[in-house]
Amino acid sequence: MSHSDIRELRGPLLVVGGAHGVGWDEFATIDLPGGAHRHGLVLEIDQDLATLQVLEGTDGMSLGGIGIRFDGRPLHVRVGEQWLGRVCNGRGEPLDGGPPIMGAAALPISGWPLNPVFREPPANPVLTGISVIDALMTLVQGQKLPIFSVPGMPHLTLATQIAAQAVSGGESFRVVFAAMGLTHADIAYVRDRLEQRSAGGELALLLNAADDPVIERILTPRIALTVAEHLAYTEGHDVLVVMSDMTSYAEAVREVSAARQEIPARRGYPGYLYSDLATLYERCGRVRGRKGSVTIVPVLTMPAGDITHPVPDLTGYITEGQIVLAPDVAARGIYPPVDVLSSLSRLMRSGAGKGRTREDHLEVAAQVMSALARARQAAELAELVGEAALSDTDRSYLSYRTSVEAGLFAQDPDEARSLDDTLGRAWAALAVLPDQELAMLPAAFLKRYLPQRSDRT
Repeated sequence: MSHSDIRELRGPLLVVGGAHGVGWDEFATIDLPGGAHRHGLVLEIDQDLATLQVLEGTDGMSLGGIGIRFDGRPLHVRVGEQWLGRVCNGRGEPLDGGPPIMGAAALPISGWPLNPVFREPPANPVLTGISVIDALMTLVQGQKLPIFSVPGMPHLTLATQIAAQAVSGGESFRVVFAAMGLTHADIAYVRDRLEQRSAGGELALLLNAADDPVIERILTPRIALTVAEHLAYTEGHDVLVVMSDMTSYAEAVREVSAARQEIPARRGYPGYLYSDLATLYERCGRVRGRKGSVTIVPVLTMPAGDITHPVPDLTGYITEGQIVLAPDVAARGIYPPVDVLSSLSRLMRSGAGKGRTREDHLEVAAQVMSALARARQAAELAELVGEAALSDTDRSYLSYRTSVEAGLFAQDPDEARSLDDTLGRAWAALAVLPDQELAMLPAAFLKRYLPQRSDRT
């Protein structure tokens, strides 16, 4: 049945009358004069009025001559192994010149609620090949660990590096990369950087450009997570989902909310932004009786570097830690410019240590962080009284900070380091400090791993 009682076109929204029996979130096909088609999702039902988001936008449309056919179900996407190696737009349509993806099953992009009783705790590491992350804020299978950045920082470079080199100890590892609101130059960079993994059949890529319809930006992460859930819980893969930039996603939610004339909350965002983000972030994890896992790394930019902005603030409530990028670290020529003392992985102990990474991992990470905090205090003191007035111990901490930043934290954007190499670099940095300052490390580890200096022999 086709509905033609079009009442209003407002931004990306269309209001149609006579929509009896239509449900919220229902998918619809919009028939235009001349045979063209567009697509929409039902946002709101008010008696017989249905408000639809038009995926392709309403530009060029007029009230007359339009017919709307409702599908009777939410938007579904075909899922399966066919996604691997493919490049699609934010709606799942191919950009690589290949045929449409015809998977064995079609699933709703909103996913299915998961009974918490069937969730397994996150376990086992996902190693990114990036020393500062693997050593000090280890990512764990089934975790959601966001990257907080500011405009102008290399967060997209870091996100693509993680997607390109991450590995897991499971039988098979796959990556789904969802880009939202990127410039065409950034999209070209992402495609080029991830080409090798995509060609190997290990990656699915969804790309939403800044000039694509706003509603597509809202669909992109949902489609990516639906594909990932099937790869994980049906096909048995460990799947990493990288989503950049979630601030662009939240701004799209705000724009659609404004078009619906909803009452705004903090900074113009809708009051349901928290629950909206939770419907995405909480789709990760491990499920009892299933082999696979879904791990999420969302990337978001903090406007003006404000970590209390609604998007990072609400994200922090939902996720399990954060990786914070800092301009002052970047100014010292360090890539990735991670503010180590502001970053953490709350589930690191579930995926690191004996039997998971290496027996000395957790102790070394704790000592590196403790020494770095002391080094920051020594640097602040040196600014007040001068380095010459510091004690020998304080000067050793200044040397330690230089050593750990140059040897452990800094690496090339295309450099993948093994965990043994990473932990060896951490030990080499700690070797700068006097033995009495390494109080968090057991004697057996000091004997086995600490590089020897002439004054220690």
